[in-house]
Amino acid sequence: MSNDVPEILDAWRMVAARRGFEGRLPLSSMPRLQEALADAEGGDVAFSLDFDRDAMLVPYVELRIDAGLPLVCQRTLRRFVLPVALVQRLGLIRDEADEAGLPEGYEPLLLAEDGGLRPAELVEDELILAVPVVPVEPGSEGVERDWPVTTEEEVRANPFSALAALKKQERNN
Repeated sequence: MSNDVPEILDAWRMVAARRGFEGRLPLSSMPRLQEALADAEGGDVAFSLDFDRDAMLVPYVELRIDAGLPLVCQRTLRRFVLPVALVQRLGLIRDEADEAGLPEGYEPLLLAEDGGLRPAELVEDELILAVPVVPVEPGSEGVERDWPVTTEEEVRANPFSALAALKKQERNN
């Protein structure tokens, strides 16, 4: 992590002081995210955290992330880099019941009793949520083929074909 961003922040103090932080993290420092990536070589993530209160005095942290995530396209099975640029406003809450009081557009962020917030974990969590379930490289073409069905396959696929054959045999007897 960059030198100017502490490993743990006291979110409530940061809100009171209206503090902001900027930093960079290497992808290789995010073990949970690496499970979804093709590799983590040389990539890094730029992020910023801005703490404040809105007009309704709701404490929040606004998280901005810019990153390129190396993924494997599930159509072509080639590596590609997915650009991720997100802005997320997280409403800081002490209890799950406080979630209902958050304004529209806020995601809840439940903090520990001491208000401790780990910026690296927060960034990693948001990037994990940004990874698509099925990564597909933009511009790749889908593989769709029309495979002709043989008569034998069609007969096997029809469960009533055996019954029709029995009826036909019965009529002939």
